[in-house]
Amino acid sequence: MSKAAALFARWRVRLGYFLAVFVLWFARPTAHSIIFGAIVGALGLCLRAYAAGYLRKQSVLTVSGPYRYTRNPLYLGSSVLALGAGIATRSWISAAILVVYFALVYAVVMRREEQELFVQHGEAFKAYAAAVPLFFPRLTAAKLDGASAGSFSFAQYKKNHEYEAAVGFSLLLLVFLLKWRFWPG
Repeated sequence: MSKAAALFARWRVRLGYFLAVFVLWFARPTAHSIIFGAIVGALGLCLRAYAAGYLRKQSVLTVSGPYRYTRNPLYLGSSVLALGAGIATRSWISAAILVVYFALVYAVVMRREEQELFVQHGEAFKAYAAAVPLFFPRLTAAKLDGASAGSFSFAQYKKNHEYEAAVGFSLLLLVFLLKWRFWPG
């Protein structure tokens, strides 16, 4: 992967904060858009939480739980979360900023991580990648030779700091509520 792509992957969160200013500026939330966006975003948070409870970063190749359907359930959950945020904004401009950001950033990040996993896990990752799609999930769980069943662990969820996504989304919804109430479009 190029140095530019590696830099882009490292700075993705900071870039997201910068773009959040524009998303908020163009947002025109209403009570209904915030509620509907919160419901959709909650589905994304649930998927992220479920995936984080299985993920053992840097120690093993995680191929159980939601990882039997997609290689990137955390990013799939993030995209649903972003969809929820876009709905809450009730702004095509804000939604477009979110879509473009997630499409560009996560395309680069997923490919970079894919290369790292291949280097770390070799043929096991190659077999996994052949059976499980990169992003959009399979309809049925992949049957992988030699894969352990694995199970969800709340301790692993906490270790992965996944609760931070819920806190961040809740704060974003609070900002949308304040904007709706005090700075209506």
